[in-house]
Amino acid sequence: MVQIVRKALIVSVIFSLLLISACSTTQKSTHSSRTPVEQLLHSEAIAKSLTRQTHDDLPIPQGAKVTVSTAGLSADNAFVGDIVSGWLGNQGYLLESPENAQFRIHIVVNALGTEFDETFFGIPPINSALIPISTPELSFYKSQNQTGYSNFYLNIFEHPSGRFVFSSAPYLAETFYNDYTILLLIKFHKTDLRHPPKSKSLSRMVE
Repeated sequence: MVQIVRKALIVSVIFSLLLISACSTTQKSTHSSRTPVEQLLHSEAIAKSLTRQTHDDLPIPQGAKVTVSTAGLSADNAFVGDIVSGWLGNQGYLLESPENAQFRIHIVVNALGTEFDETFFGIPPINSALIPISTPELSFYKSQNQTGYSNFYLNIFEHPSGRFVFSSAPYLAETFYNDYTILLLIKFHKTDLRHPPKSKSLSRMVE
């Protein structure tokens, strides 16, 4: 009789766990202001878009004196301007103050940011007001995927006349950082970032 009750209890517990288990896919914006991973997703997306271009794409002579300005809806417009300025200098252009420049390169930032999506299969954390027992999240499979996206273009004006010279095609690039958890303890990530921070994993816990 005791064994029958015990078996029934075990079956009930397993059935209850299956009922409260979850399998879902959600998409939302990241909530952190600037994690190291997000910063790298932004900066490397910008740099990646520039590696696909050369000074031959710009109809101004190499060695010309240029000044840079930025515009866009993002608060990181100045950061985009700094990276593009370094790229222009590497291409042989001379960065000057607006008073001494021959051309003004105006960077229009269409978009710069990260997207986040999560896929989860397992048992979500449980907190009960009636029963003073809480359980942590139990992930049989979980993926957290972040994508960095950069999209901007260059408008070039003759300086100081302001005569419009050229508008470039969009400079586009994406980067990604994906975290995976399998069977509660197996954690790993995939990314195209050059030097990503190490994620917390079982191997780091035992070091």
